[in-house]
Amino acid sequence: MLPRTLQPIIAAVFLVLPCVSLCAPAPTSPQPDTLVIGGLGQGTIPLGGLWQFKTGDDPAWAAPGFDDSHWERLRVDSTYGHQGHFGYHGYAWYRRHIDFAGAGAGQKVALIVFPIGAGDAWGGPYEIYWNGVLIGREGKMPPGAEWRFRPPPDSFGLGEARSGVLAIRTWIPPLKFIDTGTGGGIYDPPFAGSPQAVTAELGALDHDWLAERQFYFDENLLYGILGILGLLAWLRDRSLKALFWMAIYALDQPTHVLLYNAHLGLPYYFVYGFDTVTGVAASIALWYLLLYLLGLEGRIKLRHWTFRLAVIDLSMALLEWFVMSRDWSTSLVLTWQIADAVLYFLITLASLFPLVLIAYGIGKRVSLANWLVAASASLVSLIGLVRIAALEGSRFTHMYSMYYFVQAQIIAIHGNYFDAQNIAVTLLFVAIVYAVFRYTAEQTQRKGALEQEFKSAQELQRILIPESLPSFKDYAITSAYHPAHEVGGDFFQVIAQADGSALIVLGDVSGKGLKAAMTVSLLVGTARTLAEQSSDPAWILTGLNRRLEGRMQNGFVTCLVLRLETSGKCEVANAGHLPPFLNHEEIALPPVLPLGLVSDGSYENVSFSMALGVRLTLYTDGLLEARNAARELFGFDRVRHLIATNPDALAASEAAVAFGQDDDITVLTVTRVAAGVEMQGASEQGSEGARTAVEPASAR
Repeated sequence: MLPRTLQPIIAAVFLVLPCVSLCAPAPTSPQPDTLVIGGLGQGTIPLGGLWQFKTGDDPAWAAPGFDDSHWERLRVDSTYGHQGHFGYHGYAWYRRHIDFAGAGAGQKVALIVFPIGAGDAWGGPYEIYWNGVLIGREGKMPPGAEWRFRPPPDSFGLGEARSGVLAIRTWIPPLKFIDTGTGGGIYDPPFAGSPQAVTAELGALDHDWLAERQFYFDENLLYGILGILGLLAWLRDRSLKALFWMAIYALDQPTHVLLYNAHLGLPYYFVYGFDTVTGVAASIALWYLLLYLLGLEGRIKLRHWTFRLAVIDLSMALLEWFVMSRDWSTSLVLTWQIADAVLYFLITLASLFPLVLIAYGIGKRVSLANWLVAASASLVSLIGLVRIAALEGSRFTHMYSMYYFVQAQIIAIHGNYFDAQNIAVTLLFVAIVYAVFRYTAEQTQRKGALEQEFKSAQELQRILIPESLPSFKDYAITSAYHPAHEVGGDFFQVIAQADGSALIVLGDVSGKGLKAAMTVSLLVGTARTLAEQSSDPAWILTGLNRRLEGRMQNGFVTCLVLRLETSGKCEVANAGHLPPFLNHEEIALPPVLPLGLVSDGSYENVSFSMALGVRLTLYTDGLLEARNAARELFGFDRVRHLIATNPDALAASEAAVAFGQDDDITVLTVTRVAAGVEMQGASEQGSEGARTAVEPASAR
């Protein structure tokens, strides 16, 4: 029971409380926090904490008086994809109320803004507003959105210190097949400070960025040096094809670093597409490098399939570049996303091809150095495959934990962090250097051995091609021989017979080089052996054809055998060779197949006589097929005109060489003279016979 004195007081309280509650102001929404900057000093201040955030777009959101109290609040040290907006793309706004008044009257304020969109390869454009005024931007907003690929941190001036609202408008394009959905928006808080402090901070950021990537840059510099040296070595010797593919593979590494880290100001779609193409080109170079290092270049079908896959893979990379360069802000975005998914999946699938090559190489006798390249290259490919495959479609499967596992830092040296990919690439570099060094040494050794074989073949050919000709009292003979290479396929022999007659054998082996020279040695030896048994030209050709049976491997030999008698009577048999000229006219000879094509070839003799002063000119097709810089043939008309000038062998051959030698050239002239009579001009040497030796075309 309350005392009587308290009862009036309590009654008054209950009567007043309803009135107070009716007169009290209605509760308001919580106002956003204002970030108060007391002083800027010599450094910069992060504008972190919780910012007002909203998806969508409205130009009114830049105004300082706009009521953003009902907006969501997010941190700016992490993307909005990690803060409840997984997989979102499009426009989003950030706002922060900031009071710089405490920085001091007249103090200038500047801002450092980092690029947006971390976690997704795209990035995106943004715009910065201070108190509703646009003070800076990166790129261009849709339609036709554009922005630089991985732009560096940028600075913007806010003017004199005062309070206001900092608003940042962002846009992220529709997600690609490998985007995780966890990116988007601001991931590093902006920094504020005096203009001098902001400039110093940007310099410090650049220094730290370079210091953290020192080993990375040094490694790729070595890759670049390796690629350039390999390319120069290949240009000196085109037979070392492994050096070419090694150079292409190695040069992709510094190209990638330059595109991704040099801040060249190139648009995102160009860098992304170009890097995709060069990356595929490097993969193809690695395939061909493995072909040579594992000794698989001789497997024709495997080489053909490698070429086909290379064409397909490079075509898909070019299509991916085309897709990336489209405007993804249009209604066709779903088409581009599907195309991106299909192309990226197929390109990733092709990266497994090194495993196929290694499977083919198992069992081959290959050096340990080459296997180290194969193993380390496969490791790089597998790590890259796992890393990319873990991202493909990950925003739907959420199975990107493997990506973060592969990307995990294993060791750190002076602030440089190494993950599995870095270590594998380093091992591959060491393996490639060692293997290419071994490969080059082996190829040099083989080349030296081959050059020695060529020298031996040249010595043999000097023996087989007569340096001097036997003398005949009734004929003056001149000869000239110009091989197109170190050793040639033309041959001739002038063989004196016991009865005073002479046999001339002239021929041309199909092909060039050492193989042709070896066939020449067989033919010369056989011809001399047969000439000891008979001087019948047709019989000698038949014997040569039998000796070549089964030895030519789809090749052939044109040959002409001529017998000269002291009386001036001559007999000639031909096997597919060019008919000789008697003075200015060709001798009509029956058409017959060259030697080595059919086992039962038959040949016939054609008889004619040579009067005193008559000249017979024999030659190989190198004279006819000389070709000038305009790729014009010397041809039959020029040959006829040349023969009409009555040249000796040296003059005729040098005319073709001056026109443009393309094949071995051999010319012989035979002039009938009276005993004891000296000819003028080239046949002054006639009674003794003459031959002029000329260096091969490759030495000129």
